[in-house]
Amino acid sequence: MSQGGCRLNGGGDSQEGGWQSGPRRGVITVEDLDSFSEDQLPDSSEENDAMEEEEEERLLHYWQDIGRVHQVNVPQEMAAPIQQLTTNVENTQDREKVPFTLITRKEKCGETLYEKRHYEKANWACVVVQEPTYEQSICLGFMKLMRYICQQNSSGEYLGMTIPIVTVVRVDDSRSVLSREVTVAYYLPRQHQVQPPRPQDPSVVVQEWPATIIYSRPFRGVTNELSILNQFHTLAEVLESPDLHLRGSFIVAGYSSPAAANRCNEIWFLEQP
Repeated sequence: MSQGGCRLNGGGDSQEGGWQSGPRRGVITVEDLDSFSEDQLPDSSEENDAMEEEEEERLLHYWQDIGRVHQVNVPQEMAAPIQQLTTNVENTQDREKVPFTLITRKEKCGETLYEKRHYEKANWACVVVQEPTYEQSICLGFMKLMRYICQQNSSGEYLGMTIPIVTVVRVDDSRSVLSREVTVAYYLPRQHQVQPPRPQDPSVVVQEWPATIIYSRPFRGVTNELSILNQFHTLAEVLESPDLHLRGSFIVAGYSSPAAANRCNEIWFLEQP
């Protein structure tokens, strides 16, 4: 997950990007160490625990700042999942991507207008959320999925982060208003596809999605109701037969954390049988 311009050095009294920096530590010289007895030397395990707790709190405060922008409460209990997910993602260079087969790509002046892809059937962990705004829904849905990914499952293990996290969005007949209810979904990593771990949260459900063909168009930036509707209509315009693919719902695929300012996203239309 992106940490934006936030720094983890903990020096001075500055504040940047919602992170609170800690007090400046004194410098210990070699001569000082020579003069210490073993009892006076700092306990490295205690110091490591303190540093981990401090970093956990910083991450939580950062997400709470993001949450306040979208009027979403990020409770204290999210500190451990946020810390674990962030640590595991940072230690993994390439997050597992949902596999697909590219059928065709249409471009104009070097810009990708859309891609036609085939996705195999697969298991996804899904949660239905209904909040006043789209941003609130995806933030709350993502937090529920974070808990599932970070040990709150029948295996008791970190499952591994995959991308994209997708949101199924519904539109009215005029195609100008988004439904308040959305479905946020996480693709189970390859090693968990055969026997998906069961969620502890009853609102998280593992579903097998059928194989499908989708039409995808990339875009960057925030994902709110206005930007999504704009991208929705843009993809409809570049498709030769948009009415074949617009049957009341579409998908927003997010490749960046909801906390990222300049997110990498895609709009997906599903080909109807």
